[in-house]
Amino acid sequence: MADLLYKTILKDLEKRIFNNEFPAKKLPDERMLTSQYGVSRSSIKRALSVLADEGIVFKKRGSGTFVNPLYLKNRSLFTYEGSNLGVTDSMRADGRKPGIKVLDFSVIPATKEMQTDLFLEAEDFVYQIRRLRLLDDQPVMIETGYIPIKIVPELSRTIVSKSIFNYLEDKKNQTVTKSFLSIEAQPSTKEDQELLNLTPQEPVGVMSGIFFLDDGTPFELSNMRLHYKYMKYNAVVELK
Repeated sequence: MADLLYKTILKDLEKRIFNNEFPAKKLPDERMLTSQYGVSRSSIKRALSVLADEGIVFKKRGSGTFVNPLYLKNRSLFTYEGSNLGVTDSMRADGRKPGIKVLDFSVIPATKEMQTDLFLEAEDFVYQIRRLRLLDDQPVMIETGYIPIKIVPELSRTIVSKSIFNYLEDKKNQTVTKSFLSIEAQPSTKEDQELLNLTPQEPVGVMSGIFFLDDGTPFELSNMRLHYKYMKYNAVVELK
């Protein structure tokens, strides 16, 4: 119950911040927020702590909690505030409707690289899943993933037309909670240009790596080719 409360407060505060409900860029103090939301002070503290960890707000000793103007100015398309690392839940749509178009759903033998990265045997097979991610029907990302069949043998085209990570969580009580990704920019390919509406002179952002289940099992080898306009990330660096 406590987890649900703080997450509800977190999402509401974040929404209020992005709707510019705090024009002076200062949030109410903890006592006032406790009264507004009708919850314990610990729930408010936890929500504010997460916002601070994400760089959305910062705390100034003796003065209060303030909205980070640089975060608002350079907002990322992705935010991870749910229970898994799925793209569907992490895309910050700003009121726009996210969508998925399945380009390919097939079964292939695991390559040497997949065997190494996903801890598979030579005789193992994987699903090859290629999807186009959309916002308000506008293409933003080409996603290619490889998932071992032995982990989710019941996977279907219907399931992959929605959030695979949410399916895992809802139907199999498994969550994807860790990833190792490399991020770079590359010249766009002809396919990038065709699917993402890019010109030959425009680049593409590339994220590639592995997603892991909460028990440490490698779940997906993924490659995501992102429209350069959405290639924006924020990081909080703190020296102690």
